[in-house]
Amino acid sequence: MTTDEAGGEQGRSRSGIARALAVIDVIGRSPRSLGVSTIARETGLPKAVTHRILRELVGGRFLGFDEDSKLYRLGPGALNIGLAAMRELDVPALAHRHLVALAERTGETATLSLRQGWSRIYVDQVLSAQEIRMSVALGTGHPLHAGSSSKAILAALPDAEVEDYVVHHRLDGLTDATITSAAALREEIARIRGLGYAVSSGERQSGAASVAAAFHGATGQVTGSVSVCGPLDMFTLGRTQSLGAWVAAAAADISADLGHRGTAPARGP
Repeated sequence: MTTDEAGGEQGRSRSGIARALAVIDVIGRSPRSLGVSTIARETGLPKAVTHRILRELVGGRFLGFDEDSKLYRLGPGALNIGLAAMRELDVPALAHRHLVALAERTGETATLSLRQGWSRIYVDQVLSAQEIRMSVALGTGHPLHAGSSSKAILAALPDAEVEDYVVHHRLDGLTDATITSAAALREEIARIRGLGYAVSSGERQSGAASVAAAFHGATGQVTGSVSVCGPLDMFTLGRTQSLGAWVAAAAADISADLGHRGTAPARGP
């Protein structure tokens, strides 16, 4: 063992594979290429060990190296593995345990929706254990302006896509509470972005209420939303705020499982 290899508890305790994975992870999480000193600092590995690992990963095409800048980035090998992993993701299966936990914590039905173009569809739900509860029809499509699960997805989209939807899609009313005004929908989008979750009080189904938050895929794309729903009279203002915190946290957990690197919201009570 070299002096550099012995120069850190973290460096001594990791296997060679664990060290290489740590290096790849640091580079993969960075929005820009990195130098050997930064990578060594972020991984806690000695610089000489880091440099040797980097050379091996470049040789295996897992990393790319720019001779002029002396910076490292992900290479074709790492990208191929990442793309293969994304193809294998089963979002409903991956997210189901989060629905179970959300239903248990809140006492309400938890649902999962996936974005499908300019609409979204319910793909999974975990029913509330309460006698009076809501359920949704899986596989049904809904527009992005009606209901919390839809509005959460719409609010998470880039401004240009939001404006495209508002300008070019009919804002049909599903109930008397559905937002049908472009100006009101823009205001609602701003409110959802400020809160971190969307709320619906009878917008899609009369007598029902829900709270939802969007989740993202590995590349940052808006993939879908997670919600809790139940009878309208159970969603008081104070309770809705607590439910919003739990739903936002569940959405962040699903995003993380999908490979998205984002800031986790505060947990609910």
